[in-house]
Amino acid sequence: MDPNAQAKANRTLLVTSLVGFMVAMEITIISVARDELAQAFPSASAATLSWVITGYNLGVASLLLPAGWLADRYGRKRVFLVGLVGFAVGSLLSGFAPSASFLIGARILQSVGGACQYPAGLALLLSAFPRDRQQAAIGIWGAVAGLAAALAPSLGALLIQGFGWRAVFLVNVPVAVWAFVAGRRWIEESVGEGVSPRVDLLSVPLASVGVGVLLLAVVQGRDWGWMSPATLISCLIGVVFFLAFVVRSRIHPEPLFDLKLFRLRSYTVANIGSVFFLVAFFSWLIVLPEYLQRVWGWSVLKSGFAIAPGPLLSSALSVTNGRLAGRIGHRPILMVGGIFGVFACLLHLAFTGTTPNFLGGLLFANLVMGAAAGCSFSMLVGASMRDVQPARFGMAGAGRTTVFQLAVAVGVAVAIGVVGRPDGPTEALSNMRIVWWIALVMYACQVALFAVAYPSEPSNPPMREQPATTSHRSPTVFLVSPLVFGTRE
Repeated sequence: MDPNAQAKANRTLLVTSLVGFMVAMEITIISVARDELAQAFPSASAATLSWVITGYNLGVASLLLPAGWLADRYGRKRVFLVGLVGFAVGSLLSGFAPSASFLIGARILQSVGGACQYPAGLALLLSAFPRDRQQAAIGIWGAVAGLAAALAPSLGALLIQGFGWRAVFLVNVPVAVWAFVAGRRWIEESVGEGVSPRVDLLSVPLASVGVGVLLLAVVQGRDWGWMSPATLISCLIGVVFFLAFVVRSRIHPEPLFDLKLFRLRSYTVANIGSVFFLVAFFSWLIVLPEYLQRVWGWSVLKSGFAIAPGPLLSSALSVTNGRLAGRIGHRPILMVGGIFGVFACLLHLAFTGTTPNFLGGLLFANLVMGAAAGCSFSMLVGASMRDVQPARFGMAGAGRTTVFQLAVAVGVAVAIGVVGRPDGPTEALSNMRIVWWIALVMYACQVALFAVAYPSEPSNPPMREQPATTSHRSPTVFLVSPLVFGTRE
């Protein structure tokens, strides 16, 4: 890789990683603000406020597939930058929301921008690096996302303590503005060859309604009753709509998502493994800060810093594991990650109680959980995209991230539904134990899946190779100074 191409690739990595950091923070930073939101909007129920989190995740998941097609068809850089604008506007409106319903609406608008970042950003990153450097790049990209998970509770606590809950949204605005300016100057456009201008847009509402109703059943199931008619009917409607989306994708000549991608065994297995890991990881992460505050009596700030060591370790391991995966493959690393997760849950079940105990009841288990994430987060991205051809980067990335968002939303909804609002410390601990048992089972499934199903060797894709096309602006001279990188047309 020549120095000029390396510099361009590194700048693409910088911008996409920074945006990934910002968007990833939205998943966990809200967890430390749940009590503040409840105080700010006392008339809103707990189920309503849960949609501040779930609504964002659902909005992103619903729009990822069309965003992936748009990125491959009209340009990944273009979709990436448009998404940044939408994310910044949604963040600004969320920061000034006068009511819970307005906040949920602003978060959904924010999710429109977030949906554009994942498939377009990942496609830009993969297009910028040769095949032999992609796993290392994904490792760094995943490490930054892990750093977001590490800093989100602490940063959120600092922002809330200093400026109130609105600051957790407003902090995104200057970051998005800088990323827009830098991305416009540094990133080169790329598109997927052979992408049809026609697309099946009817599949979008089919998938969105199906997933939305299923999530509604999960979120409201505790209040409605898990076997109540409302919950069962919601599940039935969700399954019917989702199956309709799958059938239409099989028969339509230009599907929104090409189901042939699932003929890639690596892609299919890694996406199933992502569900196991993400439900396990986010189910405990999203409710643990609230447990520390309510049961252990810790402040928001103390809770945030107490959780940080594990995700920090995850960030460090993601970088080294990205390089290691290029040599030994993803399978053994992901198996080790699942084993770490099982062990972490066992530590929580054995030593975490109603009495504050940072070392035995939190730190050790949290560090092991961080090791599990460091062996899983970016590894699952690399494992799913390993055999995908460049022309399908946007579509495949959108499908992978759709699974990611839905799994996170399910994990969050299940955890919030299980934890609820307990009457006292004993009930709170009992509910948290259920969450840890759920996570333990999911981690065990991750180990078993990759032990028996993930292919060790790259497979031949069922689709013809169609190289991605990169457009170059000419002439471009990169100026390097101690203060700024820039371009001169």
